[in-house]
Amino acid sequence: MHKIFSFFAICLLAVSCTKRDTISTPVFDVTTASTTYKVGDSIIFKFTGDPQNIVFWSGMPGSVYEYRDRLFTTGNKLLVKFNTYQQFGIRNNMTVLVSNNFNGTYDTTNVKAATWTDITNRVTLSQGADQVQSGTVDMSEFTDGNKSATIAFRYITTTIQSQNRWVIRTFNADNQAPDGTITPMANMTTAGWKAVSFQNPAAVWSITSAQLLLQGSANALDDDWVLTRSFNPNTAVPDKGVAIKNITTSLTQYAATGVYTVPGTYKVVFEATNATYVNDKVESTLKEITLTITP
Repeated sequence: MHKIFSFFAICLLAVSCTKRDTISTPVFDVTTASTTYKVGDSIIFKFTGDPQNIVFWSGMPGSVYEYRDRLFTTGNKLLVKFNTYQQFGIRNNMTVLVSNNFNGTYDTTNVKAATWTDITNRVTLSQGADQVQSGTVDMSEFTDGNKSATIAFRYITTTIQSQNRWVIRTFNADNQAPDGTITPMANMTTAGWKAVSFQNPAAVWSITSAQLLLQGSANALDDDWVLTRSFNPNTAVPDKGVAIKNITTSLTQYAATGVYTVPGTYKVVFEATNATYVNDKVESTLKEITLTITP
């Protein structure tokens, strides 16, 4: 009798495990009363079926299903601008350089190993006046192809004499999207400045949150660099959907309120999934609705 009981217990356990391992594709659908709404409208999505989990992808920037694994994009521009002040003699001995193959190790060996392009002739530098605006420089040629650009200011002297001073008053690096939207990437405080001295470590770039400053020594030649961190305007954070249901809840409809703030056409995706308890297997069903949002 004991053997018979043990046999049935084992069978029941096997059946239970089999059920726990079984996973079905979600039966799921979604409808709306219309496919055209106005900006600011509350949109009701009605569901049939009962998947364990539902994720809502609105189609708005930052919530596009196709971009869920995207790590970089194309077409963005790196725009750089700064203000300068040249004091105690006009010697024009500071150059502005950019590299897209600097490896990020801030020492003389690695700075020298990188390829640097002199872009001084593309900017306006102080000729004695304070807060001289450089103008905005488009760095696209250095960042195309998902590359990163590092900006450097180089102070160099060729004769031993009383030396002038250069001050970088402001610095801004911005990301311009194809639609013209500007997103700040860095300012003077957050640009990640590092000083590298090739000659005369007694006179090096002073770095503060307010400015960069260097005045060379009167009794020695100088070759001193100050470099930003690298900037890649095409780096992208993967888009994210909004989890609106999990296995512990039931959901027959979802109200998207205040989601669509800009007119346009949006592909809405609902990602329905079922998963097992004992492994990572997931079955999913996608449902799409194209919405037109008018002013």
